[in-house]
Amino acid sequence: MPSNAERVSIHPHTPRDTHPPSCGPSLSLAIKGMSCASCVRHVQRTLEAVPGVVTASVNLAAERAVVEVAGGAVAVGDLISAVRTAGYDADPVADIGPHRDAAARAHETRALRRSAMLAAILTAPVFVLEMGSHTVPAIHHWVMAVPGQQTSWYVQFVLTTLVLFGPGLRFFAKGIPALLRRAPDMNALVALGTGAAWSYSAVATFGPDLLPPGSRGVYYEAAAVIVTLILLGRYLEALTRGRTGAAIRRLMDLQPKTARVVRDGRELDIRADQVRRGDLVLVRPGERVPVDGTVTDGRSYVDEAMISGEPEPVLKDVGADVIGGTVNKTGTFTLRAEKIGAETMLAQIIRMVEQAQAAKLPIQALVDRVTASFVPIVMAVAGVTFATWILFGPEPASAFALVNAVAVLIIACPCAMGLATPTSIMVGTGRAAELGILFRRGEALQTLRSTGVVAFDKTGTLTEGRPELTDFAVVSGAPPDEVLGLIASAERLSEHPVAEALVRAAAARNLPVIEVGGFEAEPGFGITARVGDRHIAVGADRWMRRLGVDIDTSAHQAADLSAAGKTPLYAAIDGRLAAIAAVADPIKEATPAAIAALRAEGLRLVMITGDNRRTAAAIADRLGIDDVVAEILPDGKVEAVQALQAGGWRVAFVGDGINDAPALAQADVGIAIGSGTDIAIEAAEVVLMSGDLRGVPTAIALSRATIRNIKQNLFWAFAYNASLIPVAAGVLYPLFGVLLSPVLAAVAMAASSICVLANALRLRRVRPPVDRQVAPMRGRSGPDGRRVVTAG
Repeated sequence: MPSNAERVSIHPHTPRDTHPPSCGPSLSLAIKGMSCASCVRHVQRTLEAVPGVVTASVNLAAERAVVEVAGGAVAVGDLISAVRTAGYDADPVADIGPHRDAAARAHETRALRRSAMLAAILTAPVFVLEMGSHTVPAIHHWVMAVPGQQTSWYVQFVLTTLVLFGPGLRFFAKGIPALLRRAPDMNALVALGTGAAWSYSAVATFGPDLLPPGSRGVYYEAAAVIVTLILLGRYLEALTRGRTGAAIRRLMDLQPKTARVVRDGRELDIRADQVRRGDLVLVRPGERVPVDGTVTDGRSYVDEAMISGEPEPVLKDVGADVIGGTVNKTGTFTLRAEKIGAETMLAQIIRMVEQAQAAKLPIQALVDRVTASFVPIVMAVAGVTFATWILFGPEPASAFALVNAVAVLIIACPCAMGLATPTSIMVGTGRAAELGILFRRGEALQTLRSTGVVAFDKTGTLTEGRPELTDFAVVSGAPPDEVLGLIASAERLSEHPVAEALVRAAAARNLPVIEVGGFEAEPGFGITARVGDRHIAVGADRWMRRLGVDIDTSAHQAADLSAAGKTPLYAAIDGRLAAIAAVADPIKEATPAAIAALRAEGLRLVMITGDNRRTAAAIADRLGIDDVVAEILPDGKVEAVQALQAGGWRVAFVGDGINDAPALAQADVGIAIGSGTDIAIEAAEVVLMSGDLRGVPTAIALSRATIRNIKQNLFWAFAYNASLIPVAAGVLYPLFGVLLSPVLAAVAMAASSICVLANALRLRRVRPPVDRQVAPMRGRSGPDGRRVVTAG
């Protein structure tokens, strides 16, 4: 940002391609069978190899793939076939539907639970027979005396075989084909590790003479316990992943299942997805509104907290818009269905959240580069470990080599790395949706945290967007209501926003409307009219002077009003000054608290507005905004944003109108007020559904918390592999005699994934930095050196 002594330069720049347009339509697939970061990489490469595919983004936590394709060049079936050829399963998301998808996830979780329980039941005797013999003398004596060692090994062989090729068969069914395709994944590592331990033990049991002298031993318990622990870890992951998508499911639960429509004079209860556009839908107290529409009959209060976050119900009368999923509180009303199915606001919100959750942030590129060759490197390390222990290890060398190679294969499963980023994105964007903030593009979640400047449009963003009468002083001694009634009657025929403010003020006081004659308007000056037998003139000071009305006695008062950012108006009755009034666009109730929170974060705040310099400066002074760029046209807002970016700042622009759309698109992050125009919302990356500016500091806080959470996850995932792979390989054995058991390796591997998921879930506790109770607004001086620039 320039120093205080400088001006904010406004000059043209070549527009940056900050948000390149999509190359074509996008297709979403539900992917089943992925278990680690290597799976994600393999699926993504497979999809990108399909002719006509531009880009593919695969999300492990959401089990989704979003594929950008050249228009009409790729059929969904081709993508599904490619994924299935790669060893995974895929279905179009649209065909699955939210409820079937949730049911499939629940079924998978139950299946994992059954598999883990069966494996645990079969593994327990193996663990007791083998490990108990090594650690508890009484068990050792019993095993040697009653069944005998050889019989104990036979029992362990049978039980372990049931574990590996029963509940654990999934690892071999997916891992071995992955090896044959030269695309090994976590399943391949588990299959190799447990298969090697089981095979070695089977040879020791049935063909001991095939092994070197002194190396006869079994590791059935390692193979069985590893499979059991990994199944248990996957079950816990499935449970935790279910919690990461809780926000989406809660949104889906808001969609009513049925609707009561009036057709041919009869009330019919039908499924909500059978409502047709134009249907009359009856909504009774306590029911959710099934579709978006307009009230045609009746009135009621509707709870719109799911959209606005505000707890107070909103009165809906004839002509009012209602949103599907909101709750009717008191009365009964009929609405005409206007948006149905995927067109409803709730469906769009769900779609935006899902798209944001499926996005890949720039930080994910590091993970992708590492995992691209991670599993092959691990297999190479395991091979080197085996060879080193065979050549240089103590006797029994083959046993040491097997145990350490298996430990390397198991400890290195890259599950935690694959989950580190997508789980945090899912929880962070879900929490944002609960707070009324929609990240339309996932990349904004990372970009917003490094924002240095927040630029605001004024009208409709910082202010309410419509003028209101703020001051009214009678100077003629006549009753104020009488004077205001005459003025409002005269202004009733004017379409000027200032006239509308005066008419609304009179209506709020229930003042009578008097018939008007001889109405004339002079653009830029004011109006004259005959109200009853009185001649009324209302306008600016120059209008009064043209009409010969003396206003000198009120000049000081008018100057004070102008300095406060208000528009002073004079009213004359029968040629004599009767009153002085002021109209202003009031600052939104939540704006001061939002600005204070952003200032507390050390952000630079800029107002970019087409309003006049004096009004803009007065509002900036009241709010504590650092810089003002005033009296500019819509394209000037883009140039102002470019000027800030040229100074090296990342800029977030907040706006609500059609004329804000170019600036929203130009900014590094565009934040649209949800109550604004559709064009502004489409141009933005972040949408504040309630229109409450307190969502801006909340969005920034969520962005920072999410990226911080991702970095924590990545640190622990990388640190875990970097530190424990050497330990598993046995580098500590020559110095300290320490080896890592494959069983402990399986525990550590499962624990790392669960820790990453649990850490991501902490984002559900992020609270808005601004309390919902807004402190009363106080006038204050802006910081010294505020720069107010007038374009042109």
